[in-house]
Amino acid sequence: MSQEKSISECRRCGTCCKKGGPSFHIEDKQLIEKGIIPTKFIYTIRQGELAYDNIRRALLPVTSDIIKIKGRGETWCCIYYDEQETACRIYENRPVECRVLKCWDTRELEDIFEKNRLTRKDLLAEVEGLWDLIDEHDRRCSYEKLGQLVARLKQEKSNAIAGQILEIVEYDNQLRKLVVERGQLDEQILDFLFGRPLEETFHMFGLRIERKEGKIMLVPVDR
Repeated sequence: MSQEKSISECRRCGTCCKKGGPSFHIEDKQLIEKGIIPTKFIYTIRQGELAYDNIRRALLPVTSDIIKIKGRGETWCCIYYDEQETACRIYENRPVECRVLKCWDTRELEDIFEKNRLTRKDLLAEVEGLWDLIDEHDRRCSYEKLGQLVARLKQEKSNAIAGQILEIVEYDNQLRKLVVERGQLDEQILDFLFGRPLEETFHMFGLRIERKEGKIMLVPVDR
């Protein structure tokens, strides 16, 4: 009986692309700076946010910015993957993770996975005023700080602590509106500048944000 030939080259099946876009490394900096990959097509996973680690195969808090290509619609599928052609639409300018990935041998990807990650500071530190705003947002909306407040809330059931958490969530929400309205920034780049909205990521703490009759409240995710 004949045995199936072992894989030793890309078969263009699209499986890797459908599992999510790549993360960026310092080597990819010019792809963003030159607009080859526009900032409206990328987003930031901020320090402390839970994210799936493909190497360790677990949800873990990230230790620094991870900048990634967005998925298409509500899926994880890389926005640059062409399903009809089963091809990458930016193949000649694909990020370094895509260049080294071999689904039959992931050792090269594993070797670079946590090295030389590109951060927002690498791209925006020289943009006057904007970096200060991002830095202030990170300080006030720190996932470490939120995690500590949620832990206290679960122990003490305090309305005051719940109020502090909701103030942070509302600050995050209002800042995004402000930079669009007054700064005239494209709404599509907010997930890159400030990470994903806290209202979308807060479920990582076992709670979700609910809006009702003009008020916001914390509700367990299983309700």
